[in-house]
Amino acid sequence: MAPNDSAETNGGTRGTAVGRRKAARYIVPVAVAGVAAATIGLVPALANTGDPDLPKISAQELIEKIAASETQQLSGTVKISTDLGIPSLGGLAGSFAPGGESGKGGSSADPQERMTELASGTHTLRVAADGPDKQRLSILDNAAEYSLIRNGDQVWAYDSKSDEAYHATEDRAGRDAGRDAGRDAGRDAGKKSGHPVPEGVPATPKALAEQVLKAAGPTTSVTVDGTAQVAGRDAYKLVVKPKQSGSTIGSVTVAVDAENGVPLKFTLLPSSGGKAVVDAGFTEVDFSKPDASSFTFTPPKGTEVTEADDAKAQHKADKGLGGLVPGAEGLGAGGQGAKDTKVIGKGWSAIAEITTPGGTGLPSKASGEVPAEAQQFLDSLGDKVSGKFGSGTVFKTRLVNALLTDDGKVYVGAVTKDALVEAANNAS
Repeated sequence: MAPNDSAETNGGTRGTAVGRRKAARYIVPVAVAGVAAATIGLVPALANTGDPDLPKISAQELIEKIAASETQQLSGTVKISTDLGIPSLGGLAGSFAPGGESGKGGSSADPQERMTELASGTHTLRVAADGPDKQRLSILDNAAEYSLIRNGDQVWAYDSKSDEAYHATEDRAGRDAGRDAGRDAGRDAGKKSGHPVPEGVPATPKALAEQVLKAAGPTTSVTVDGTAQVAGRDAYKLVVKPKQSGSTIGSVTVAVDAENGVPLKFTLLPSSGGKAVVDAGFTEVDFSKPDASSFTFTPPKGTEVTEADDAKAQHKADKGLGGLVPGAEGLGAGGQGAKDTKVIGKGWSAIAEITTPGGTGLPSKASGEVPAEAQQFLDSLGDKVSGKFGSGTVFKTRLVNALLTDDGKVYVGAVTKDALVEAANNAS
């Protein structure tokens, strides 16, 4: 079976002017992962006999193996496919690059823009890591390449197509205080400037798995469902399924390296059926120490370099659901918007209720706050609904759905449209 064949794991697996760049952030698939997949239950199960033939292991033991993994050096190639059932985001984000229709300038190398590309379509990445201070992630695009590099407190991003670079210097003390050994490459870049690399789009199987396996509780079934070969490595298949109804998540399968506990492949299937929403896995992987040159970067002569402080002046860094609705900034990130947020329910069917400032609904084209193309994009995602709460619009993807009522309430989670309407009615 091919190393990155999805069939291996399909047995199981979440008012200011609004431009197209902000529309691109509306549907990052893990924006509400902390709400929609808050708890994971540890249900022991023994691995079935499979190919390869590996010693039996329980789900509890396999999760502990992931947590105990001390592997910090690797390099390889990752293929990631995301299908949220929405139009491609690349063009939306790209229109705000230099020369784009927005006319707002900015750098095409800015990670805040480029990493949103991973929320749609299929991409090939090259990754390398040598401990918590040296990481590199490159997105390959035909003859072009976009690279994000962290070496100590220096972070560089380079877009070979436009010959533009982005540079940030980290606040090392702040970074060290909140360091997570499984953090994705460049995740904390630019904290000193207040313009960090986006955290909402994990790009490796390990980072995706940690979004799911970060808590324990009674709302989830976790089992081991046989074995697999991924990138030439023997692996166990850990299957995570919601016990609750109403979730858009059907199951998550994580292929875990049998030797070192590193997640090699991540597949999320929707409860509605069909192809995977997210399918990310190594096609090649090497756990030896990468060459030091992987983490060094000097801008080629003539490259236009944007410093993080200059980028900050262009736009504020959005976090969580910051680009979804006015006032939603900080959901899941402890920001100011979190004080106006409460959670209805728990586990996979949890729904965040957000009160927007001023009690206003979504800006509209008629108000002059939304460009026509952005309005068309939003309309393509939305369904008009009504109930005891009044009326509103449900913006839908195959994973995360959000109901924005006309009186300025937002209900959002990895749940169905009916679950959102029910929550709004019960809250009325």
